[in-house]
Amino acid sequence: MYKKTGLVIGTLTAAIMSTSALAQETITVSTWAGPNHGINTIVWPTWKAWIEEATEGRVTLDVVHDMGPPASQMEIVADGIADATWVFHGYNAGRFELTKLPEFPTFEDFSSEHASAAYWRTHQEYLAEAGEHQGVDVVAAGVHGPGWIFSSEHYETLEDLQGERIRVGGGVMGDLTNALELTGVALPPTSVYEAGSQGVIDGAMLVPEGLRSFRVAEIFPYTLKVDGGFYRGSFTIVVNPMVWDRISPEDREAIESVSGEQLSRLFGYMMDVVDVRGVQFAEERGHTFTELNDSDLEVLRNVSDSLVQEWADSVTESRGVDARAAMEYFHEQLALAVEEESVSSQVPQEFIE
Repeated sequence: MYKKTGLVIGTLTAAIMSTSALAQETITVSTWAGPNHGINTIVWPTWKAWIEEATEGRVTLDVVHDMGPPASQMEIVADGIADATWVFHGYNAGRFELTKLPEFPTFEDFSSEHASAAYWRTHQEYLAEAGEHQGVDVVAAGVHGPGWIFSSEHYETLEDLQGERIRVGGGVMGDLTNALELTGVALPPTSVYEAGSQGVIDGAMLVPEGLRSFRVAEIFPYTLKVDGGFYRGSFTIVVNPMVWDRISPEDREAIESVSGEQLSRLFGYMMDVVDVRGVQFAEERGHTFTELNDSDLEVLRNVSDSLVQEWADSVTESRGVDARAAMEYFHEQLALAVEEESVSSQVPQEFIE
């Protein structure tokens, strides 16, 4: 009798465990960078681990590659083809304008993690109300590292750049290129190696991580640098709102507790890590790094000030957001974020080695 009872209990336990396993909810993530990019080796695995821990295994992530090109990611999630993705706003010209806020040159060195934390707070405080991400929910905002100019020839001045065919990706990058009288060539970072090796472009505006992850250091041996970058890039991580219908309110709250600023910091931290790796990769190949001189820095400051003024006037009128107040708030939050603890201690070591 006891053996039968034990057998029944064991069978029920197995059935319950099986039912629990089947009931696990999966959030499908669309990712568009290569498998070795930090978004895929650091951000998604860490967020997955955080979500699984926060929901006690009831919710997990499944990352799917090549569901569509970068510019289509918003639609892929809004249409329910994927549940979540990361969006580079510069690839969606005209749709996003407020997201240029963290992209303008700052002429200060600060980490992408700090910038991403400040950007998330600014998005929540000022930018979200404009509804530029209509159709999806924003769960994180991120900023990549300082954008530099990589080239086949040694550029030392802004005059050297005039007329040169330089890869751009949209956003402030494109505005700055026009102001500096460069010939901007719109390309995704994944196309830079081919275009550069075939002589289609003379250089590329990109972040240091591209030196390694997109093999830019193999074709462009020179870099023109500016403290804080010629530009930064704006990103968000978004989910389809219908995801929340598939999970309990408790699990939604748990997921949100490991998203928001924490996930934004993770995105920025990842960018800091891969930028260091990119520079090291280039240095090992004898790459030459040149700082923009002081007189050209002043020219760039004036150009940047004009671009910020035009942007603020435009979006305040068209989006109904006090852009100057938002920009001031962003810089205030950036100063605060620099003094705060990094998210690095919450990232499993295996994902950053």
